[in-house]
Amino acid sequence: MARKLSIRQAINEAIDQEMSRDPRVIMMGEDIVGGHGSEGEIDCWGGALGVTKGLYGKYGDRLLDTPLSESAYVGAAIGAAVCGMRPIAELQFIDFMGVCFDQIYNQAAKFRYMFGGKAQTPVVIRAMIGAGFRAAAQHSQMLTPIFTHIPGLKVVCPSNPYDAKGLLIQAIRDNDPVIFGEHKVLYGIEGEVPEASYAIPFGEANIVRDGDDCTIVTYGMMVHRALEAAALLEKEGIDAEVIDLRTLSPLDMDTILESVERTGRLVCVDEASPRCNIATDISAQVVQAAFAALQAPIMMVTPPHVPVPFSPVLEDIYLPDSTKIAAAVRRTLEGKRH
Repeated sequence: MARKLSIRQAINEAIDQEMSRDPRVIMMGEDIVGGHGSEGEIDCWGGALGVTKGLYGKYGDRLLDTPLSESAYVGAAIGAAVCGMRPIAELQFIDFMGVCFDQIYNQAAKFRYMFGGKAQTPVVIRAMIGAGFRAAAQHSQMLTPIFTHIPGLKVVCPSNPYDAKGLLIQAIRDNDPVIFGEHKVLYGIEGEVPEASYAIPFGEANIVRDGDDCTIVTYGMMVHRALEAAALLEKEGIDAEVIDLRTLSPLDMDTILESVERTGRLVCVDEASPRCNIATDISAQVVQAAFAALQAPIMMVTPPHVPVPFSPVLEDIYLPDSTKIAAAVRRTLEGKRH
């Protein structure tokens, strides 16, 4: 019987295996070492939610605890990457990217282009993303669309343990900067994960549920909400296909278009704020490339254009859920052209 790991464990194992395989892999971040060696702590803290716990005991000074200065250590990681290392920088919450954004979008993302393809920047910036954790407006945002806007960056967002391990290994081995989003609500989700090392190529979406009536496209935590919606719709005789994007840049439009051309209907689900997010991007591209195949208007399911509420009741209302996704699918069927 295949073993099961949580997403937290799968990420830890991916880093462990890559640090063991390649001595150039190092880690930088706040509290990834923590109180190791001090009274009351028998191991490193392992970051804000303990994802890298235990690695310091194996790799020592290749894990660098940093000051509370994202601009300093993210910049240092980018510089180390240019000089031949393969750093992983833990940004804790993606909400903090404003402190070090210049280093990411103006430097790391542009080095290969500005130096005529001669410069490589193999840095991975891991960051917690998303709402639902009762962490309030400054620690709950889904800012992944901002990074997909930047040429030169690759953006990854796994929804399950198997993908988390394979995509992170691919990210560490990639020669370009990668933003690796880890949804904090999903850390405890368990699934089958091989013990052997493996890499999942970027730009290949995964059809996690086959269907003929409507295509639902999403990523991250919303994959689970979409599958719940599909289960609700199945009871009504509606067969929805669910596509997990896995990577947002590169984006697998081929898989999306093939599905939409078959189903004739599209629902895009995105936890990010509704203006200029992944749902709007995909909707525009589908209209441009496959308008004739659409049998109904495209529906988008997103939060309202407001900060993430701290109130548990309001946060639950804020987030897209299976009921809202199922309702959007029904609307596409009501709009069917005869």
